[in-house]
Amino acid sequence: MLVLHAWWGLNSFFKKFCERLAESGFVVLAPDLYHGEVTSTIIGAKRLRSTQRKPAVERELVGGVDYLRQAVATNEGRIGVLGFSMGANLALWLSTLRPKDVAAVVAFYGTRKENYGGAKAAFLGHFAEYDEYEPLGEVEELEKAIKSAGCRVTFHVYSKAQHWFFEENRPSTYDRRAAKLAWRRTVSFLHNYLD
Repeated sequence: MLVLHAWWGLNSFFKKFCERLAESGFVVLAPDLYHGEVTSTIIGAKRLRSTQRKPAVERELVGGVDYLRQAVATNEGRIGVLGFSMGANLALWLSTLRPKDVAAVVAFYGTRKENYGGAKAAFLGHFAEYDEYEPLGEVEELEKAIKSAGCRVTFHVYSKAQHWFFEENRPSTYDRRAAKLAWRRTVSFLHNYLD
């Protein structure tokens, strides 16, 4: 599993999430796209996000896939990619960059307008009913684009939830009920497509 953090950086929440995935039987790699910097504010996150350059990010993502493919514990090179918000956008992109390698994509409240025609992954999406960053219209467009490409896709919209509902270190938006359900659905999906 390649896990891609949200625009806050690779903070303790995402590290603990990776530990949970490992305890569920997955080999997990989480590239630090900000190289040690983290923030807890939206202003700080916007600043960190603005420092990213597409070629460098692409090298890190592809490098992560290559590293996992060479890992002894991976099953026939089948890679799953999971991302949160900004990381979800990147996970969706990676499914088109390396379609032969990416077998499963999980997107937590993140979308991307892209040509998914070459993608071969199965897609699972977790989205919030009330999300100022990812309106449901964009979620529906993404779902339609992936289906049109002939890929399997299952999207869930969590009622009354907001962006970042899965991240317990963001108490203003964390939704325990939705997070527990999204976790169960994620683990089941990943075992289904990667085992």
